[in-house]
Amino acid sequence: MSQGVRTRPEGSGQPLSEAYDTALLDLDGVVYAGGNAIAHAVGSLERARGGGMRLAYVTNNALRTPDTVAQHLTELGIPTGPDDVITSAQAVARLISEQVPEGARVLVVGGEGLRVALRERGLTPVESADDDPAAVVQGFGGPELSWGRFAEASYAVARGVPWFASNTDLTIPSGRGIAPGNGAAVEVVRIATGAEPQVAGKPLPPMHRETILRTGAERPLVVGDRLDTDIEGAFNGEVDSLLVLTGVTDGAQLLAAPPRHRPTYVDADLRGLLTGQPEVTGDGDGFRCGGWRARAGADALELAGDGEPLDGLRALCAAAWTAAGDGTCGLDGGKALARLGL
Repeated sequence: MSQGVRTRPEGSGQPLSEAYDTALLDLDGVVYAGGNAIAHAVGSLERARGGGMRLAYVTNNALRTPDTVAQHLTELGIPTGPDDVITSAQAVARLISEQVPEGARVLVVGGEGLRVALRERGLTPVESADDDPAAVVQGFGGPELSWGRFAEASYAVARGVPWFASNTDLTIPSGRGIAPGNGAAVEVVRIATGAEPQVAGKPLPPMHRETILRTGAERPLVVGDRLDTDIEGAFNGEVDSLLVLTGVTDGAQLLAAPPRHRPTYVDADLRGLLTGQPEVTGDGDGFRCGGWRARAGADALELAGDGEPLDGLRALCAAAWTAAGDGTCGLDGGKALARLGL
């Protein structure tokens, strides 16, 4: 990753699948949404893998086991083994195992993915605050998770039992829209207890450590749709990142991104793995990418030219990020984005 504050998306003269040895792919909003493959994902991943790139699927969703995720991906047409899947449940289980005795009881508020990961680390999942747990762990439990589970966690945490969370994503994409994520559930226990959990998932270091330990990646590329988890996680791990616009991030959020949320590359979808990335150049008259020129005006970002909309977005990023420096760009980009259809 380039050092210092990123002021523009980078270019690449070779396909990203050749420039990096391993793609660390988020799932929800990148590969699938609501269980269905996102357009171009299956074919793009097949070609990237066929060209020699290792594919690893890195998800903050702790509900499903790696076996279940691998089976789902295989059914979508993406042949995957459980060793290719890294979850925040695995990351938080390792974190807990480093702080409690082997075989210790852990109160679980979440799904089967957490229970399997805890057993993998030699820990014993339990269901009640009265089971004398050495730790409490929360992970996404899906829509069937009952309110009483939050009460059990709150009782234990209020007694001083160490509290862990797989991740704190406030939302999760679904086939019907955006739904509350594990971060919303964590807030329930935080409100009840006033405590703060240790968090393992993206964008924090335990998740990146788990991913590197399990994949052995030497030149990884993080691929995600969320600025505050995927891209910030890459920033914290000092590795490069590709933001795809198939999930929760829109053009306005990208233009306003502070340094830790600025991706190395920006593309529409996973086809971006198979191509080089156009260079963004700058001079006293603004920033150019393809047929577009962008500059920071007095009150708004200005865009001129024509061509591929993504090139215009890349040029706008350069103008916005340069104007913002190590802060957040407050210039209005609405008119420019509207011209790009973004």
